[in-house]
Amino acid sequence: MSRTSAKDADLQELITAERRDIAQVLESLPAESWETPSLCAGWRVREVVAHMTMPFRYSTLRFAAEIARDRGNFSRMADRCARRDAAMAADALVGALRDNAARPWKPPGGGLAGALVHDVIHGLDMTAALGSGRQVPEDRLRLVLDAITRPRTLRYFGADLSQVEFRADDIDWSFGSGEPVCGPAQELALILCGRKLPAGRLRGALSGRYASAPP
Repeated sequence: MSRTSAKDADLQELITAERRDIAQVLESLPAESWETPSLCAGWRVREVVAHMTMPFRYSTLRFAAEIARDRGNFSRMADRCARRDAAMAADALVGALRDNAARPWKPPGGGLAGALVHDVIHGLDMTAALGSGRQVPEDRLRLVLDAITRPRTLRYFGADLSQVEFRADDIDWSFGSGEPVCGPAQELALILCGRKLPAGRLRGALSGRYASAPP
């Protein structure tokens, strides 16, 4: 096995484990928790799961038809489909995630590392909002942190990182320079991906920059 294929096999193993972990969390959720707003703006838990499972539920032809309907705008298509497919039964959505845990899928231009980022961040969109206390294993989280701190990815998410040094208080990791903003590494990952957290999750003079408005 080549070095590249060995790395891909390792990444796929981590992706499979992450999807199974998220499915296990979702299986135990009461019905009302599926209506909880996630950290992904405008989406409840059920829209996030619908989005995560879209690559497994849509054929190539259906995907092409859906994106053509939105004139090639993937973000618009993803939002429209997530809102529509969120009407599916919770059991069906969980099953689509669990039954496809080991299925290879790569986001356009992202490779398997991008797939891991996709699953980890969207999983956190739900579990952080629900206050479930789930901790992403450190080996997966470090790979995600490495991927999302690349210049191209930072530009894509567009978070205001000026004059800030992010410092994890649960693992040895930091990023940036300036005024310290401290908190769990997985919550800092959410900030880097443009999310807002409930007030009080982070510490530091500039932590309010990354806090969501109270409901």
